[in-house]
Amino acid sequence: MISISRRSAVEPFHAMDVLAEATRRRQEGRPVISMAVGQPGHPAPQAALEAARQALEGGRIGYTDALGLTGLRQALAEEYERRHNVSVDWNRIVVTTGSSAGFNLAFLSLFDVGDAVAIARPGYPAYRSILAALGLKVVEVAVGPDTGFTLTPESLERAQAEAGIRLKGVLLASPANPTGTVTTKAQLKAVYDYCQGAGITLISDEIYHGLTYGSEEATALEIGDDAVIINSFSKYYCMTGWRIGWMVLPQELVRPVECVAQSLYISAPELSQIAALAALSATEELEHYKAACQANRDFLLARLPALGLPLLSPMDGAFYAYVDASSFTNDSMGFAKRILAETDVAVTPGRDFDPVDGHLALRLSYAGTMADMVEATERLERWLPKSV
Repeated sequence: MISISRRSAVEPFHAMDVLAEATRRRQEGRPVISMAVGQPGHPAPQAALEAARQALEGGRIGYTDALGLTGLRQALAEEYERRHNVSVDWNRIVVTTGSSAGFNLAFLSLFDVGDAVAIARPGYPAYRSILAALGLKVVEVAVGPDTGFTLTPESLERAQAEAGIRLKGVLLASPANPTGTVTTKAQLKAVYDYCQGAGITLISDEIYHGLTYGSEEATALEIGDDAVIINSFSKYYCMTGWRIGWMVLPQELVRPVECVAQSLYISAPELSQIAALAALSATEELEHYKAACQANRDFLLARLPALGLPLLSPMDGAFYAYVDASSFTNDSMGFAKRILAETDVAVTPGRDFDPVDGHLALRLSYAGTMADMVEATERLERWLPKSV
């Protein structure tokens, strides 16, 4: 008899379930268009691919230091100087197996079982599941027009009072998934200062940096050195399958994270680190992809409301449209399944991101091509009126 742990009883990541069903249908020859996951429609930059080819020809790909290749860590420090005019000691940078490993390492190194961590609702569902699996208390804080679609000191104070607990951590994402919210530097500073004063650790998820459209893009490093920064090569750099990310840590946290990483991951894949280092030089190519995302965004900004799917939040960054589907359904899970089954368009139910109000919402990724955006919305236009 197999005994299954209580900590494994987390909610499925429904976007991945939708992706699996979309992949199955595509393998059957169906003309599936996936707007379900944040998968860039562009391959890894040519510089990254060429660096990986050369490394493979060399024949030896092995372990690296648990903290990552020195050259990559130094190059990332230089990138903060270039993009944000921030000086970062490269010794504070840790290369991780995707941002997912970064979250695991941060949570394990910062918090003990029973500690409370606040996240935004709606927000990325893996935050909730990882925290719960590690035995931490998840405090979901509603964000909307009244909070600027981001966490605020007032909303955090209110959430603690309502839950009767004190927070040990706050996780803030900008740009955010699924809302596309870009937290301004002033808003970020307000949360940073609040956390400093309350003895709370701020974790800043910056994995969609680079994908902002006219909005201010700030890293918490511009404000101070006491936040934990998590970033990734998956989104702007178009390297999802390479599973490579990084953290910037307060100096005193580097060694604890290194010790946990040595046992959990040994090191991030060397081949991916080599490719990532090369990708940092591919700005011109990557900016072309960003421009394509912006064109998709501008198209959907007008098209989705015309279909009866008004936006629930601004699309200022990342590559998601979070829309109100209440004119058509009060069961976003079942509705997303019907859309895929009857139109071959894969979208994500809002239940993934918001366990309270997500039954009325859908998230659509516009990371793909313009042709996909046009075809997908044409299919939805033909189908939606029949579903009212």
